[in-house]
Amino acid sequence: MRVASSAGVHLTYCTNVHPGESWRQVFANMQRFLPEVKARVSPDAPFGVGLRLSAQAARELAQPGRLEDLQAFLNRHGLYVFTINGFPYGAFHNVRVKEQVYLPDWRDRTRLAYTNLLADLLAALLPADRSLSGSISTVPLAFAKGTISEGDVARIVEMLVRHTAHLVEIRERTGHTIALALEPEPGCVLETIADVVEFFGRHLFAEPAVTRLGEMTGLERDGARAALCRHLGVCLDLCHAAVEFENVADAVERLRTAGIAIAKLQISAGLRMQDVTAASQATLRAFDDGVYLHQVVERKAEELRRYIDLEPAFAAFGDDAGREWRVHFHVPVFLAELGEFGTTQQFLLDALALHRERPISQHLEVETYTWDVLPAEHRTGDMAASISRELEWVLWQLAA
Repeated sequence: MRVASSAGVHLTYCTNVHPGESWRQVFANMQRFLPEVKARVSPDAPFGVGLRLSAQAARELAQPGRLEDLQAFLNRHGLYVFTINGFPYGAFHNVRVKEQVYLPDWRDRTRLAYTNLLADLLAALLPADRSLSGSISTVPLAFAKGTISEGDVARIVEMLVRHTAHLVEIRERTGHTIALALEPEPGCVLETIADVVEFFGRHLFAEPAVTRLGEMTGLERDGARAALCRHLGVCLDLCHAAVEFENVADAVERLRTAGIAIAKLQISAGLRMQDVTAASQATLRAFDDGVYLHQVVERKAEELRRYIDLEPAFAAFGDDAGREWRVHFHVPVFLAELGEFGTTQQFLLDALALHRERPISQHLEVETYTWDVLPAEHRTGDMAASISRELEWVLWQLAA
């Protein structure tokens, strides 16, 4: 939906909260939840959709007649799609996901083919108004940090330039502009904002990439450079950034200075334990669900130590005090506390205050996908009510 307090800004939630890998399952969840959420938060205006499609669902949606069925449903209920979550390629709920969520990564042509298909589907679904661009969030190149070679980097850059060429072709053919948004995440090749700025400057916006895109598209040097800046950007997930102890104002400014577009701002919060003890660590075990990676970043005396999941963090825990943990476990954005734990909600408040002064992104997406693994005592209501409450909280902050 359009945010009244921010011209040209659209807010939605990501449908990756709803389990389902086939198009039949995805569409059933859309039919079940989207009209109800719209009725609660945007009854008199169109409501935007943050669509999550697995590779299976994307292939099935591309079959004859299904796009038309989806478009008819969207039109009937006053809905529109403007962003797609293209991060998880395969299963995302009810099975062990962990590090498999990053596969195939951007070294693999399968990731390229999948993301190209998502772009084709998004171009077909975007509203006729060409002023509304589209975005697709994707994996932060690969997992894990420090494991890719120079040859891997060259292959990743080639795949991303090929995808950019596909987005250039879509723009020329349809008039729709779509950006790929790489999503930094703890433990990955793109982990911090510094990683992003370094990789874009050294590789994606560098002369070899500009030349290569020109060869693929026929664009002159300046046009190819502009296309890379237009079609490649980041998805700034506020949970991930908070877990990394980023400063939101500094992060946004560094990206802007580097010419890197924030194609999507994911509004999400994580867990925060300001002073970790043996007792609080034991309570935290309830959040170790066995499905997702829950990366931990520990700060002690301004030094950061990173753990790829809760179990390694538990194993390394000592008796010395004065350490803070931030945990990659998405929690409801309207909660400042969960029992004895805090959340990174203050980071969200800082980001939304910054956005009120000057929009950080045109695409805002609430992404709390962990409702089904959240300990029962922290679930605040049924799914539609909880999603609506998150969106209403964000709208309230944006209008503050």
